[in-house]
This record gives sequence, structure tokens and C-alpha cells, in this order.
Amino acid sequence: MCRTGPSPDPPEGGETTSTDAAFTALLEDSADELYESAPCGYLSTLMDGTIAKINTTLLTWLGRSREEVVGRMRFTDLLTVGGKIYHDTHFAPLLSMQGSVSGIALDIKKAEGGRLPVLLSSVTKNDSTGRPQLIRTTVFDASDRRAYERELLRERQVAEAARTQAEEDRERLQEALAVLQQSLLPAALPPVPGMEAASHYHTASPDRLGGDFYDLFPLDGKRWAFFLGDVCGKGPQAAAVTSLTRYTLRAAALHDPDPVAALTTLNTVLHERYAAGDPRYCTAIFGVLEQAGDTVKVELASGGHPPALVMRQDGSAEYLPTPGGLLVGILPSAPFTATTTELAAGDTLLLYTDGLTEARIGEERELFGDVALRDFAADLTHTAPHEVIEAMTGLLNSFGDGLDDDTALLALGVPTDRPDTGSDSPT
Repeated sequence: MCRTGPSPDPPEGGETTSTDAAFTALLEDSADELYESAPCGYLSTLMDGTIAKINTTLLTWLGRSREEVVGRMRFTDLLTVGGKIYHDTHFAPLLSMQGSVSGIALDIKKAEGGRLPVLLSSVTKNDSTGRPQLIRTTVFDASDRRAYERELLRERQVAEAARTQAEEDRERLQEALAVLQQSLLPAALPPVPGMEAASHYHTASPDRLGGDFYDLFPLDGKRWAFFLGDVCGKGPQAAAVTSLTRYTLRAAALHDPDPVAALTTLNTVLHERYAAGDPRYCTAIFGVLEQAGDTVKVELASGGHPPALVMRQDGSAEYLPTPGGLLVGILPSAPFTATTTELAAGDTLLLYTDGLTEARIGEERELFGDVALRDFAADLTHTAPHEVIEAMTGLLNSFGDGLDDDTALLALGVPTDRPDTGSDSPT
């Protein structure tokens, strides 16, 4: 800019302030000086790309002289190989269609062989007839931005690696939890002469250990013991209680198979072990199977556990009342009462944990409940235990996220065509 008028009058007293001096210096700057020393690069090119004008700032970035560039080089000569491809396939077509483009990221080559990341903004200037005459381009140094982008990329890569590692750790944890969970359950149910047995364990979350358990094992040549229950809580502490509960019930049954005696022993062990610290208790149902001619006698007792469900060959489904029975381990002594029933050909006894009946269903998230379970079981009265378990497994899966607790299932039944019930007979 050229100075075209008188300078401002100095303040009274003849003194010139620093602000006035700066303003005076600014007025004395020429347009060429501002163009050449601008903090960004400028160049003008003919329509064929030949560089017609370039400022000192950009020449300094390139490490070239004006004589090397003006009239001798084209704009694309300043670009890297990748930049030329992008220019020809994107930059130039957009500029031709729109007359201007801005914020295009490219790399330009330096004379010594390095490269400089830049942001380009170009506009086409037309002559008086409207024909394109030249292209003016502003070049911004994007080194800081590129460094920032690289830092973001590194951080993203670090975060992605951490996420991948976390997923791998989670998978290993889930595998370890699954192995530990399986160690708390029988690997397979043993064959019971004259009967069929089936089971299923539904894990609500692969990231936590459940406290549900079940087992089926022989007492002698004629009797078999079974139990199913649910330890309060989740995680390693619940798993420890589950392990203690399983082995206590097994040992108690071999010493005295009476269901009341077995639960009483378990109550004593749990209370003595955990009463002084963090209280731990469970619900459990324990029973004994014994062949009785054409039927199987079942004697069982419950400690605060949901009642067993009996599905009869005649088409009825009913809960087996187990009066009394407190939570196991919560008091020094707890009363347990035994009850008995008989299973005839085609009858099935189903034991389950409360994850089944406490599942939430429907838009109102209501409890599935005992009545709905009984009604569902009524349609399974003519099916074998393994078919009952398959149907129940499908029911559990249908609950989706409404099932937020582990669920154990154990079905014991007498087949319609019973084989020889001798002690050496297969299932």
C-alpha cells in the first residue's frame, strides 16, 4: 500500500506515541512487500499450469529462486507423485467445474528432495469476456497440522492396540471363567437304570461366574442322589461357596442319604464357615431316587428353593409342595422337612433355579413367574426329560436381555418304555 495523504497530526506537545509510529510504519508498507513477505505462499499460474508469479515466502519453502520457477515450471512440477495424481483426478476437475476449491491437503517438493505438507486454496480469474485467464493459489504450511494428525493417528493406533488387547484379555478371561464354571458342574450326567436324566446350564453373562449348581450320583446299587441349588452372589467368592456346597452335599449323602440330614449338614458347614465374616448362604433342593416296582420313589427336601415341578403322563403339571425350609447357612440351625412322590412311566420331575421364573418379559418387564412356568410345562407332559430340557432352553433363549441371572435345569423322568431296571441295566 502506498501512502497517499498526510500523516496524522502528532498529539499536542509534539510527542509521537508508539501506536502512531506503528500506524505510520504500516502505511509505508507497499503492496509488493506485503505480498512477498506474507506468512503464506502465493502463486499465479496460467491456465496450462505455467507459474507466472510466486512470492518469496513460497520460494523460501521450496528452496528455489524465482528464475528457476517463473515461466519455467508448472504448478504440478511442485507436487509429489501422489499429489500430481490427486491434482489431475480431483483438484483440477473440481476447480474447472466450480471456479474455486479450498482446504485441499497435498505435499509439495522441496529442492533438496524433502516434502512439505500444505493446504491449497485456488480460484480461477476470468477476463472481461468471462474466459478463464489465470489461477491464483494460496498455500498454507500444514506441517503443524500434519504433525497433529500423525499424533492423532499414533494415539488412535495406541488406543486400537489397547482395545484389541482388552478384547483378547476378555476372551481369555471368559475362557478361564467357562472352564472354572464347568468344573463346578458334572461333566456329564451318569446313566440311571430305568430312568432318563437331562440338564442344562444357562450363563447370563460370560464375564462373571454364576452360583447355580446341580449333581446326580449313585448312593448304592438301588438309590441315586440328586441336588440343585443357587448360591447367593456372583464371582469367585460365590464359586468358592458353590464348590464347598457340592462336595459337602456329596459327602453328607454318602454318610447319611436322608435329604433332611444332608441339608442340615450343609447348613452347619456354611454357617460355621461364613457366620463370622461375610455371610454366605444358598438355596438348595436335595433328593433321593429309589426303584419301587414299576415306579420310582422320590424323597426330597428343600432349603428355601423354588418347588420342583412334576409333569405327569396324564397331562397334568403340578408343583411338588416342600413345606418349611429356610435358606441354607443363614441360621445356626434350620428346620427342613422331607416330602415324597412317585414317578410312573412317562412322568418327569423338573428342578430349576429362580433365574427362570424371575426373568422379565414383555414391555412392562413383568416376572415370568410360577404360573407361566406351570402352563408352559403342561404342554410338555408327554415328552422325555431331554425334550423337556430342550424346550426349556428355547424358553430361556426367548427371554433375551430379560434373563439377567444364571439358570440351572435338571430333569429326571421315567421313560414310557422302561428297560430292565436291574442295577446293571443301561439308561
